[in-house]
Amino acid sequence: MKKFLVLSLIFVLVFALSSLAFGIDPNRDYRGVTIRITVNQAGKEGAISGPLYKAAKIWEEQTGGKVEVVEIPFTSHYSKMMEDLVTGAGNFDASMIGSWWLGDLIAGDFVVPIDQYYNKGTHPYWDKDWLPPSLQILHKWGDKWYGVPNDSDGQILYYRDDILRNPEYQKKFKEKYGYDLPVPPKTWQQTLDIAKFFTGWDWSGDGKPDYGFVMHLKVGGQGMFHFMSLSAPFVLNPENPKLYWFDPENMKPLIKSPGHKKALEFLLELAKTGPKAQTSWDLGEAWDFFMKGNALMTFSWGDVGSLVQDPKRSKIRGKLGCSVIPGVLESYDEVHNKWVKFDKNNPNVVGNTTGGSWHGVIFKHSKHPEAVYDYLSLMATKDFSLWNVANGWTGVDPGWKIHFLRPIGIASIRDYIHYGWDPGDVVEYLAAYYENFYAKIMFPYLMIPSTFEYWNALDVHLSEAVTGQKSVDAALDAIYKDWENITNNYGRKELLKLYRDSINWTKEDDAEYKKFH
Repeated sequence: MKKFLVLSLIFVLVFALSSLAFGIDPNRDYRGVTIRITVNQAGKEGAISGPLYKAAKIWEEQTGGKVEVVEIPFTSHYSKMMEDLVTGAGNFDASMIGSWWLGDLIAGDFVVPIDQYYNKGTHPYWDKDWLPPSLQILHKWGDKWYGVPNDSDGQILYYRDDILRNPEYQKKFKEKYGYDLPVPPKTWQQTLDIAKFFTGWDWSGDGKPDYGFVMHLKVGGQGMFHFMSLSAPFVLNPENPKLYWFDPENMKPLIKSPGHKKALEFLLELAKTGPKAQTSWDLGEAWDFFMKGNALMTFSWGDVGSLVQDPKRSKIRGKLGCSVIPGVLESYDEVHNKWVKFDKNNPNVVGNTTGGSWHGVIFKHSKHPEAVYDYLSLMATKDFSLWNVANGWTGVDPGWKIHFLRPIGIASIRDYIHYGWDPGDVVEYLAAYYENFYAKIMFPYLMIPSTFEYWNALDVHLSEAVTGQKSVDAALDAIYKDWENITNNYGRKELLKLYRDSINWTKEDDAEYKKFH
């Protein structure tokens, strides 16, 4: 017995010393473990995928484990991931998912909660409370956390601050529209007026006519997200803060509501102030058009603000203006079936978490779930996350307490200057994102099963409207019919319950809604 104890002690000491020799924490020793994680294909220096390689190198040195990053094109990533899970092939341990995929993963019982690993205290440190409630919900289902935070998507308005503040341009704008040029524009109508004013002449001084606005509207290029962010204030308001997607009584689509129709008509008007080619552009092409000084405004994700800082890609560093997505003076109240008007000094504004907020989840069939969590947690730590959001090429955007400047956050302006940011740009940028993620009304993110199919149908038929293949009414009719088919194929009753839960539809909400329907 004594000999056994001595041998056991020797074994423990040898194990500990070998871990120290390799710089490995005994609590995080994953030698002999290989984990495979899928991600959108963008390469070792591309958005979302690139940071995984950097994190893998650090993690492998710290733990002795190995990481295989499996890149899959965005258009087939979801389907290939689901095929692997449904067939039980088990080729992957984890995935960097778009938040709208979570409902399908939960419904299939394909992912595991991370709470047990988070509470253990032996893994790289991050804090759930760094995230505002609007972003926390994208990583949860009910009371359980399934996602390890990484990216924080939301769209804001970007504009050329130097051009809008040009006294000559301001004078000419007032002469034409009868009011002072607002910096920034507070409503979508003001934004459209400004976009029209700055379209078709050389305000940039490069010898070529310029544009007022640019968007990315290519099918399969995430163009449907533009409609979501733009339409939100037309549909949601203090009287109706929840109903955007479906009727909470029967799961019938609300896409043909007066608010949605007015928003799509407005989108088509706004698109006329940009180049015709934007209907076939993905987000990178639209961003470059703005950053090269060819368009006055765009609205998109946080990548734009950080990419502007790259002198190799941008001509407008130090000239950037940022604000929350503009509001409207009239919004349709779906609950009470009426239009609601707002004061011109206090328009209806809606914050958003539009986009993927790409983050990691752990598959239930993984043989190494704790190792996967340890790896994903490394990317959520303060230093790694700040590096991620400060470098535009990573595709990772800000939104947490650790990203915002003091006193509302814990970061300093020097942190961003260290990574090459213009001081004025970063102040504008972070202030806009803080206002967005902490808005009083937030766009309800759709996470129920079949969201991927719903959004694909939205993408296809919106493009038909933008390119003139369908009228506004015909496009909305087509979306409605496709959504009805998707709902029926999955199961209306089951989806209705999940939808009501996802928007926190209460008994009080139900009683008020039934008075008018």
